[in-house]
Amino acid sequence: MMNGRIGFWLACLFATPSVAQNLDSSIHVEYMSEIALVGAKQARDALFLPEVVGTKINAGKKNSLVILDNANAIVVNNSMRQLLAKVPGMHIWESDGSGIQIGIAHRGLSPNRSWEFNIRQNGYDIAADPFGYPEAYYNPQMQAVQRIQILKGAGSLQYGPQFGGLINYIMKDGSHIEKPLEISTDQTWGSYGLRNQFLSLGGQQRNVHYYAFVDSRSGQGFRANAAYETQTAFATASWKLTPEMSLGAEFMQYTMLSQQPGGLIDSLVFSDPQRSERSRNWFSTPWKTAQIKWQWDPSNQTRIQAHVFGLSADRKSIGFLGQIQQPDTAQAQRELAIDLYRNWGSEAGLAHQYSWLGLKQTFTAGVRYYQGLTDRSQKGRVSSVEGPDFNPSQPYGVGLTFFTQNAALFAENVFRLTPRLLLIPGIRSEWIQSTANGYQNRLPDGQPNWLPESQQTRRFTIAAISAEWHLNNGLEVYANHSQAYRPILFSDMLANPGSVVIDSELRDASGTNSDLGFRGIWGSLLMLDLSVYRLQYNNRMGSLTQMDDQGNFYTYKTNVGQSLARGFESLIEFDPMRTDWLRGRFQLPLFISYAWNQAQYQDYRYSTKTSSGLVFGNLQGNQIENAPKHILRTGASVVVPRVEKSIQNLELGVQYSYVSETYSDANNTQTSSPNGQTGLIPSYSLWDINAKLDLPRQAYLKLAIQNATDARYFTRRAGGYPGPGAMPGEGRSVLISLGITL
Repeated sequence: MMNGRIGFWLACLFATPSVAQNLDSSIHVEYMSEIALVGAKQARDALFLPEVVGTKINAGKKNSLVILDNANAIVVNNSMRQLLAKVPGMHIWESDGSGIQIGIAHRGLSPNRSWEFNIRQNGYDIAADPFGYPEAYYNPQMQAVQRIQILKGAGSLQYGPQFGGLINYIMKDGSHIEKPLEISTDQTWGSYGLRNQFLSLGGQQRNVHYYAFVDSRSGQGFRANAAYETQTAFATASWKLTPEMSLGAEFMQYTMLSQQPGGLIDSLVFSDPQRSERSRNWFSTPWKTAQIKWQWDPSNQTRIQAHVFGLSADRKSIGFLGQIQQPDTAQAQRELAIDLYRNWGSEAGLAHQYSWLGLKQTFTAGVRYYQGLTDRSQKGRVSSVEGPDFNPSQPYGVGLTFFTQNAALFAENVFRLTPRLLLIPGIRSEWIQSTANGYQNRLPDGQPNWLPESQQTRRFTIAAISAEWHLNNGLEVYANHSQAYRPILFSDMLANPGSVVIDSELRDASGTNSDLGFRGIWGSLLMLDLSVYRLQYNNRMGSLTQMDDQGNFYTYKTNVGQSLARGFESLIEFDPMRTDWLRGRFQLPLFISYAWNQAQYQDYRYSTKTSSGLVFGNLQGNQIENAPKHILRTGASVVVPRVEKSIQNLELGVQYSYVSETYSDANNTQTSSPNGQTGLIPSYSLWDINAKLDLPRQAYLKLAIQNATDARYFTRRAGGYPGPGAMPGEGRSVLISLGITL
C-alpha cells in the first residue's frame, strides 16, 4: 500500500541527512524505563520525547512532551490554549470555560471532542469507542496530570486508525515522591463562582509507590444557565515484585453534570455573550476506567510490557434542540438521549536491543485486542419540564446497539546505520469488525421498526518510515511518511428506512501523513522545532441528496471526496539572560509558536434540492471547515529566584494568542445564517496573564487573568447539541490558587 512518496522521502533522507533526539544528556536517553522520568529535572515546560520510551519508538516522529509540573498557568479549568501553547498548530474549541469538554485538532482536522486523535490516559483508550465513536467526553483533571505526550501524524503505526496522532495524559503515580507519605492540597477560587478543591496523597514504601487524589469543581459559568459540577477520584499503585518485574493497577471514577446554555446568533455573541436562550438543557457523563499493567525486564537489552484496561461510561443529555430563535418554553418537548459504553482491551509490547554494524539497534513489536459495546437510546421523552431528568417516561424512538472487535499486530525497528543516521521502518496489520443492529423509528402501532443487522469487516496493513540525522550541539533533522486510516463511524452504518440509503460499497477513509523538520535544544539558551507537513485525506464520508424513480428525495451516504492539508509549524524558545554577556540573577524566557495551514478540498461532490430539482456541484478548492490558516501563540516570562527569605521564587508571565478566521461549513459560507449555525467564524486575539510565588515549605500562590482584555469571540458553530448556534468564548476571568504540600 506504500506509494511512490516513500522512495522520495528515502532519497531526501540520505541526500539531506536526517536526525534523532540527541537533546542534552540530562533529558535524552535511548531507552527510557518510565515516561515520568523524562524532563524531571528540567525547568522547561515543553520538551521532545526520547527515541524510545517503554516499548514505543518516537524517533523520527513529530512529537511534544508538555510538563505540567513546570507550567506557570492555573490548570483547574483545563485552559488548553495555555497548556499547549508550545505545541504549534493546535486548534482549540473554546466554548466551554468549565474545561469539562476539550476539543483539539490540527492540520485541518475537526476539533469535535478531539475525535481525530487517539486519546489515552496512561497508555489506554478513554474515548467512547476509538473506532466507531471516538469522542472524548472525559478528560482527566490537569492537576493530577504529570505530562501530556503528543505524537502528531505518524501515530497511526503504533496507536491504530486515526489521522491526528496521539494525545496521552500521563497521570502522577507517586514515583516522583521520595518519602513514605506526602499530602498535597490545592484550593482555587475564580470568577463566575468557580470553586475547585484538590487533595492528593502519595509516596513510596519499600517496593511500592502509590498515588491517589480526589477533586471537586463547581461554578455558575460565564453565561447564564451554565452551572456545572464535577467529582473525580483516582488511585494507582505499583509493586516491584522482583528487581526485574513490576505490577501496577489504577482506577478512576468521574462524574459530571453541567447545564448547557445553548448557542446564540452572531450579534448577541458580541453584544451580550453571557445571555442564554436555553435553560432546560443538561448533560452528564459518568465515566469509570481501570487498568492493570505488568512489566518485565529479563535482561538489560529486553523489555516486555502488557496491560489490560476497561471502561464503563454513560453519556446522557436532555434538552430542547430547536433552532435558537424558537423560544424554550415549558410546552416545548425536550429530547432525551443516553449512550452506554462498555469496553475492554489488552495490549502487549516488546522492545529489544541488539548489535549490528557495531552499533546498538532497537526492535519493537506489539499486539492488541479490543472490544467495545455501545447501547444508544435516542428520541426519548421525560415527564418533567425542567431539571436534569434522565428517566424516560415512554419508550425511546431510537434504540441501537453497536459492537466492535479489533485485533492488531505491529513492528518497528530503529536501524542505526551510522552513529548519526537512524532509519526507522514499521508496519501494522489491523482487523476491525463492526456490527450494528436495532431500530431508528417505530411503526404506527408503537412497535420498533427493526433494521437488518449491518456488519463491516476490514483487514488492512499500513506502513511507515521515519529517519533522523544527528547534528552537533543537540540538533537534528527528522522526517517521516506514514499511511493513515479511519474506519466508518457508527452513524454511517445504519440507514433510517425511507429517508436514508447507505452506499453498499462505502469505504473507510485512508490517506497519508508526512513531516520534514529540524529541531533540538542548544544548551540552556535555545529550543526550536521547525517543520513542514502534508496530510492527504481520501474517501471522506458525506451525504448526497438523490431522487428515486418516483421523484422522491432521499439522503445517500457515500464517499464524497478527498482533501489535502499542507503547512508549516514552528516553535522557538529563547532566554537571552542565559547568554554569557547577559547572564544575571533572573531569567527571561521568550517563545513563539506559529503554524500556517492550507487545508483544501481536492474533490468533494455535493448535491442540493431546489424548486427545479437537484443541483450537483463540487467543492474543489474550498477551505476545509474549522481549519484556520494562521495560529500564533507567543509569550514571555520573568523568573526571579529567591526574591527574599519568605519568597523562594517569583514568576510573571504573559501570553498572546491569535487564531485567524475560518469557515464553519464546507460551502465556505461568508454571511452568518439567521440561526447562527453557519457562516464565517471571525479571527480573534486573546491575552492571558499568570503569576506564581513559590513560598517556603513547598507552598505556592498563583494568580491568573484569562482573556485579560475581555475579548468577545467564538470558535464554534453548532448545528445540534450543545447549541444550536454560535458558541461564545469565555470572557475575562480571574483565578487564585493556593497549594500546600506536607
